[in-house]
Amino acid sequence: MVDLSSLNENQREAVLWDKGPLLVLAGPGSGKTRVLTCRIARILEQSEGQHFKILALTFTNKAAAEMRSRVEELVPMELGRVRLTTFHSFAAELLQQHGSHLNLRPDFQILSNDSDREAVLDDALSQLRKDLAYPLPEHFKAAQLLPAVTRLLDRCVSPDQAQVLLQQSNVENVIPLTRVYAAYRNTLRYTNSLDFPSLIAESLDLLNKFPFLVKHIRKVYKHILVDEFQDTNHTQYRILSLIVWPDPSTLFVVADDDQIIYQWTGASPERIQELQGDFGVSELQLPENYRCPPLVIELANALIEKNLNRAAGKKPLRAVKQGESGDVVRVFRFNSVDEEAGWIARDIARRNSQERAGCAVLARTKKFLDIVGPRLEEAGVPVYYAARKDEFKSAPLRMLHAVLRLVNSKEDKQSLARLSKAFYELEGLRIELSPVLSRASADGKDLLRSWLDEVKHRDTLEEQTQRLLETGIRPLLNTLNYRDFADKLFVWAEACQAASRLGENAFNEFDEERDVWRHLLAEITKKFIGEDIGLHQFLHELDLTSKSPPKPQQAVPCFTIHASKGMEFEHVYLMGLVEDQLPSWAALKKGDNSLEMQEERRNCFVAITRAQVSLTLTFSLQVFGWSKQPSRFLAEMGIEI
Repeated sequence: MVDLSSLNENQREAVLWDKGPLLVLAGPGSGKTRVLTCRIARILEQSEGQHFKILALTFTNKAAAEMRSRVEELVPMELGRVRLTTFHSFAAELLQQHGSHLNLRPDFQILSNDSDREAVLDDALSQLRKDLAYPLPEHFKAAQLLPAVTRLLDRCVSPDQAQVLLQQSNVENVIPLTRVYAAYRNTLRYTNSLDFPSLIAESLDLLNKFPFLVKHIRKVYKHILVDEFQDTNHTQYRILSLIVWPDPSTLFVVADDDQIIYQWTGASPERIQELQGDFGVSELQLPENYRCPPLVIELANALIEKNLNRAAGKKPLRAVKQGESGDVVRVFRFNSVDEEAGWIARDIARRNSQERAGCAVLARTKKFLDIVGPRLEEAGVPVYYAARKDEFKSAPLRMLHAVLRLVNSKEDKQSLARLSKAFYELEGLRIELSPVLSRASADGKDLLRSWLDEVKHRDTLEEQTQRLLETGIRPLLNTLNYRDFADKLFVWAEACQAASRLGENAFNEFDEERDVWRHLLAEITKKFIGEDIGLHQFLHELDLTSKSPPKPQQAVPCFTIHASKGMEFEHVYLMGLVEDQLPSWAALKKGDNSLEMQEERRNCFVAITRAQVSLTLTFSLQVFGWSKQPSRFLAEMGIEI
């Protein structure tokens, strides 16, 4: 029996809600994850023996994994009936199963970094330039055009609608840009590839064109829950709307309009209003804050109430913690950013090891973190940066990933090049691409088999390397047993590392990336518990997930405010609180009541509500060589300078 005794009255009402679609407005530190997981566990418990599933959508793999672990603790035997996943992962699954209707094979490759996307766009441009009747402007380059293509994809603009939309936006070179956009999408489909924005765009296209798929999804998933709903963009909301109709009665959405800080990706306060208008959702608020000291809550309420477009009737946060002793909130002024960063580093270094492990430095932009990070390290404090890592860095993991991609996509020339480069770094043998491509063309073989044939003719091959090729890679081509191959490659790589035949650079980050691989493998297995995870499905999940290692225990996180969302820290240092930084220059230009200024205020609100024990606010009179005024947000919080 799921124990709800520790929930407060509002949390318990949300968990037990059965009166139609519900919007839960959950402030920071209000226990929304507990509410979501308890609700999922309760539904599973009360429907034991039934075959319907629950779909829970969120925005990060970290959040999905955390909720999955909590549900497993509450109802360990029922986890297989829940799909806890991100919007992008859900879209990838949908296209794996039904993308053939759009001429996509289920083994499509996901392009997770801009260099791969630019390569596809370069191919598209090359094809367009062959048409002399419609010349492209000379200045059209992939790197410069990719942001415009991405914006069109994010808005899910079809190629035949692009020209009208670009004309309405007064964009130059409308017709050639429209042709480039259409060619990029065609090239993606032709190469059986998708990038992050086209995953969502193609999924929406699929659901719009084939309504029977929507009915199938609703038949499988009786309950649909959404976490961090305020972060949805227009396209994600359209997908959600399609799979919820015609019966939205079990829709359960958790959101906070005070934490919308991704307007640049399409998030908007209007999304919550759309939800209320489209589905007639009831509303329940969770204003209780279990995270922050009362004084921090007081500052947060004073700040956020200045925003004009908050949800009607939004209740102020209510601190549950008792008043804390000591310096809960500190404010310091400095002459320069260097002085500011140096003081923060010294103040953190003075703390004992337990306190240091609970510290975090936040800033509006990475420029501040690039200054404070080295100062912390000079003070003997290890630093951790929240940077997404789309690709592995060490040669063994790059080789592993390239081999798996080549097994999955037999004509992937970029993965062939990556394999040859990593193999050279590890084995010292340079395998040129030209003879491999020629052999593949002449023999009608796929690229990986041709590469193996080319390598085996080398007399200088180490015995252990020959064993890897013959008992590792060749069987993989038939069995697709990527787990077994990874184990064999790690054994080989460890032997290469011990022999020290080559420079150590090939093994930079190898140990931690091997641990990351094993962690991701375990998480993906848990996500699809009870299912056979094919190679292409595993690669999709791998490509959608950051390869960043976990934070070392004693390292101090230096995060942008955006990267800190969803986290909490005992001692928060928020630096750079000056005009044209927080709030940004763009927000100042737009004016006091602009949408941009309101989002900047939400940024500050998110930052200060990460604090569990203490909050330190700092600013400087000189920032990057310019004189600055203290941030208006300090005065709005009631802080006198």
